[in-house]
Amino acid sequence: MTIKHIEEYRDPEVSMRIIERIQKASRTKIRLMEVCGTHTTSIFRNGIRALLPENITLISGPGCPVCVTAQNDIDAFIELSKVDDVIVTTFGDLIRIPGTRSSLQKEKGKGRDIRVVYSTFDALEIAKKNPDKKIVFLGVGFETTAPTIAASIISANEIALDNYFVFSAHKLVPPALEALMETEGVKIDGFMLPGHVSVIIGTRAYLPIFKKYKIPCAVAGFEPTDILQAIFVLTEQIETNNPALLNEYKRAVTFEGNEKAQKTMNDVFETVDVTWRGMGIIPESGLKIREDFASFDAEKIFDISVPFSKDPKGCACGEILTGLKIPSECALYKKVCTPMNPIGPCMVSSEGTCAAYYRYHT
Repeated sequence: MTIKHIEEYRDPEVSMRIIERIQKASRTKIRLMEVCGTHTTSIFRNGIRALLPENITLISGPGCPVCVTAQNDIDAFIELSKVDDVIVTTFGDLIRIPGTRSSLQKEKGKGRDIRVVYSTFDALEIAKKNPDKKIVFLGVGFETTAPTIAASIISANEIALDNYFVFSAHKLVPPALEALMETEGVKIDGFMLPGHVSVIIGTRAYLPIFKKYKIPCAVAGFEPTDILQAIFVLTEQIETNNPALLNEYKRAVTFEGNEKAQKTMNDVFETVDVTWRGMGIIPESGLKIREDFASFDAEKIFDISVPFSKDPKGCACGEILTGLKIPSECALYKKVCTPMNPIGPCMVSSEGTCAAYYRYHT
């Protein structure tokens, strides 16, 4: 994609024309959920909420990977970092997420060997250079990152690298959408579906939930015109009572998705029931390492005892992730919970709703 092409999706005149179409189409009160954390950030950064009619409300969903990671998993990561001869590798956001009693950042300050990496293949290189250590990569993310982490396990297996392990806490987006539809008190009139995830799984992955609930859905890109176009087609569907599953990010997303990435992911992982922060156990919504690759499964290799886990007292992160509350309705927000002193994960991650509100919301 050329710079000129990117700029076309940031054209203010095009954006204003779409906003005019939204205003003409919009007549009733509607609530649209952007599922992706990157959408949340882009919406705030570009001031999109302020440009919409008052009757259109955008709510943020469970689109931040580290935010939806269960507290018990966070605590397991922390306990794992205390094991002798272990080097924990992780993406950056995870290091500051508060556990029940500590965080990876605090453990690093105590001398634990915890390293931020930019890809799983950085972790593989660390394993190659440190044969006397056990390198564990903390696998947190959605379908976007799962294929690359699966590929790292395949690579480690091919070169017989016996000191590389993955703790898989991956989550799948479509089951979470169904869980949201079944959550008492959650009112969603339409879904703005995630762009990055959809590149991998394709729009066909959303067909079951669309067919079951007949809820308007639109896959969106991340530039202002992408997001506004998705809002327009969702508004039009709702106002005409004509729900559809639309792809408004056709330059990157197809119906089938990336089938090679899907195969890599499915070769290494199998679906399991897992716990999401704020949403409880969602059936078949997580990925664990298959038995064929069990020798790379950190959960099976390391005997980790996790003390009792509990979410931070007073933190409304779980309700924010499901759209039941906005950050300002949390008693801790901007009082004791800030980016410098985060109490819950939604204030930590760059994709977290509370962090986005804190930075951009006036």
